[in-house]
Amino acid sequence: MVVGVLILIYWLLAMVGRRYVRRMTVRGSESAARARTLWMVLRRVIAGVLGVIGILVIFDVWALSLTPFVAVGTAIAAAIGFGAQGFVRDVLAGFFILAEDQFNVGDTVSIAGATGTVEDVQLRVTVLRDLEGTVHYVPNGQITVTSNSTSRYAQPLIEVPISHQADVDRALAVMADELTRLTTDPAWSEKIRDQPEMLGVDGLGGSRLLLLGRMTTLPNERWSVRREALLRIKKRFDSEGIDMATLE
Repeated sequence: MVVGVLILIYWLLAMVGRRYVRRMTVRGSESAARARTLWMVLRRVIAGVLGVIGILVIFDVWALSLTPFVAVGTAIAAAIGFGAQGFVRDVLAGFFILAEDQFNVGDTVSIAGATGTVEDVQLRVTVLRDLEGTVHYVPNGQITVTSNSTSRYAQPLIEVPISHQADVDRALAVMADELTRLTTDPAWSEKIRDQPEMLGVDGLGGSRLLLLGRMTTLPNERWSVRREALLRIKKRFDSEGIDMATLE
């Protein structure tokens, strides 16, 4: 009976949580990501609390004494307490990560020397998967600086090296035209938020000049837009006879 009631409570809370996530999904990707992240953590907390309540109620119904278990638990807690500073630090850091909305599931971040897509945020650890598929478990207490590459919007830099013999003004004009064409292409326009910026010549060193442009994109589209822009510029420069150089 007790177990059934607890399962029913968990099911009702889970249903409310799923509805909340769906409602946030309608509002936008950022709201949905935060809702999913909070619900993943809250679901574990609810399951743990209901589990403890269930055990206590069962002991009370069966008239079992908790004294021996309390004594053993106290001894274990005291032993663990001496080495639990790291655990407490990780949990507190995880709480502040969630409270401050530093990152959510699906974001691409760099934390504690690891870079990847966030697959799970727990109170003690954050789980990342990098581009090669390697999973990194990062204790939250080790996260001192968080670099979030997918928060709200992105501004990928488009770096194009050309030789010193190339016509700089013509190369800049062709590059700007190609970035504008990419922005107005129906297949890419939804991924780009604003008109491209031509920042001009950014370097004169070595055997090349470095032309620099910038685009504003959706958070998770920075890499795909940058790759497409570079591909189009390369093809256009080849057709226009503009000499490129190696990017040092």
